[in-house]
Amino acid sequence: MSVKIRLQRHGSKKRPFYFIVVASTTAPRDGKFIEKLGTYNPLTVPATIRISRERSLYWLDKGALPTNTCRRILSFKGVLFLKHLMRGVTLGLFDEQTAMAKFETWNAEHEELVAKREESHRQHKADKRHETMQDSVRRVEEKNIAKAQVEEAEKEVTEE
Repeated sequence: MSVKIRLQRHGSKKRPFYFIVVASTTAPRDGKFIEKLGTYNPLTVPATIRISRERSLYWLDKGALPTNTCRRILSFKGVLFLKHLMRGVTLGLFDEQTAMAKFETWNAEHEELVAKREESHRQHKADKRHETMQDSVRRVEEKNIAKAQVEEAEKEVTEE
């Protein structure tokens, strides 16, 4: 029986929410699974991913194959990098403490990058909102000026 790490869809229509699960390849997409590893919400910016690194690493070591999307998620969260480092430990290239130190530095840099992306998205959204507000204010002011000019023209006509 071959095992895959894949997404199991939940949520309503047009509002997807996924569980990251370990399931048999013969099981249906939303059917029976062996273990739930985490969740993935693509609707948030950036996408929210919660995953158990230890259990994911355990299943990868046991031979579970991730689907393409799950492979990207595992890579993003550093599980595949951790697997790579653990392979170096088993080959005797370096010890486990060095591997964990490398992973911690990578993880710190990665978290900083994600925070920077999130902040830039938030800033872009705020700038867009400010620009829209400025545009609305400008249009209202133009309408008020046009009304005032029409009223002045009517006033001049009535005075003559």
